[in-house]
Amino acid sequence: MNANLYSVIGLGVAVSFILALKGLSAPKTARRGNQIGAVGATVATIVVFFDPGSTKHHNTLLILAAIAFGVLVGVPAARKIQMTQMPQLVALFNGVGGGAAALVAIVEYLNLSAEGTPSKANIVATVFTVIVGCTSFSGSVITFMKLQELMTTRPVVFPGGRFLIAATLAAVLGTGGWTIASGGNTPLLAMGLLSLLFGVLFVLPVGGADVPIVISLLNAFTGLTVAASGYVLQSTLLIVAGTLVGASGTILTRLMADAMGRSLFGTLFGAFTAKPQAATGVTETRSVKSSSPDDVAILLNYAQRVVVVPGFGLAVAQAQHTVRELADLLTAKGVEVAYGIHPVAGRMPGHMNVLLAEANVPYEQLVEMEEINPTFPQTDVVLVVGANDVVNPAAKTTPGCPIYGMPILDVASAGNVIFLKRSMRPGFAGIENELLYDPKTSLLFGDAKESLGKVVSALKNL
Repeated sequence: MNANLYSVIGLGVAVSFILALKGLSAPKTARRGNQIGAVGATVATIVVFFDPGSTKHHNTLLILAAIAFGVLVGVPAARKIQMTQMPQLVALFNGVGGGAAALVAIVEYLNLSAEGTPSKANIVATVFTVIVGCTSFSGSVITFMKLQELMTTRPVVFPGGRFLIAATLAAVLGTGGWTIASGGNTPLLAMGLLSLLFGVLFVLPVGGADVPIVISLLNAFTGLTVAASGYVLQSTLLIVAGTLVGASGTILTRLMADAMGRSLFGTLFGAFTAKPQAATGVTETRSVKSSSPDDVAILLNYAQRVVVVPGFGLAVAQAQHTVRELADLLTAKGVEVAYGIHPVAGRMPGHMNVLLAEANVPYEQLVEMEEINPTFPQTDVVLVVGANDVVNPAAKTTPGCPIYGMPILDVASAGNVIFLKRSMRPGFAGIENELLYDPKTSLLFGDAKESLGKVVSALKNL
């Protein structure tokens, strides 16, 4: 392929990645943005085989075999994965990306070493890629295990933990400097192993409610890793793609930390300085007010404004279509309906937006937290479907709890609150919600999809 044509195609692919990110910034254009990005990635993969500057076409069969293996594993996984498990899938894909970039950098470094002495610039880029890539890989595995509840979702801390993390980081940087100074293979291997350990120690102190922020941060790490490996491989496309992912991931991490109402440092290491919550001294079992589907239907029927607050339980029950049916029925009766969307509802930013878009909920009914909060005093009924932490008043009233300082949806100021819950089990942060015991709160126990279906049936009969 002509070198100029190859460069033009590369420029087009880079533009497609930018357009993809732009499209993904809004639910209405997300599908198109995703398609543009997929086309760009496909073209970028194919055009590599026609790189006029490449002399390594003898590896074509191995590359094709690796692509075939990736397709056989990735396509079924992406198609069969449930919406509730999407964050775990993102964490795994992100970790694999970081690990792959680190391995590619190591292989390229070994090839350059076999041919002669690599330049200092290449060694520095390799060291950076291996450190960040290995950290992203092992850290992403821990985030996956936390989200999948294969391990405790609570922060894992131990005596001297902060000092062990600092010592491990110092060892990583020390072996990195050793690699740059000596250009040897042994320090590079030691650096990679220490980076894997650091990734584990880096994520262990993070509580379950903050894991999405760490996923976003590790995603930014992976982007930077890919960009650095692009420098090692002299691939402009990898540099552009990695830089875009790194920049967007960094911005998203900052926005998520703001949405949680805490600094990034506090999110990552707050478990080491958090003070234990004082015991309340209350041992008796408190009662809550439960409702029936008929009671909820009557309350909704006579409301003028209803706000639905979706959460992870909505995704678990796959109740998005039923909640949209309920909203459509209320709208037909003249009730104003809106959906209050918290930035970190579910397990990832945009989780609820994607879930409701799947049920064809009108975009104009999705209202972000800053806009919906002032309207709760004028709201007759709030229907909380599977959410807990994002409406928990403890974020404002209980210093030391895992979510303290996080902005929440102020549903407590509405006229009535209906919680759809399977049980009294706490949310992902593992703390009790005092709003459940408020006199204005009623609980409708059971599977959200079944409960909403009964409410719809009762509402149709009114």
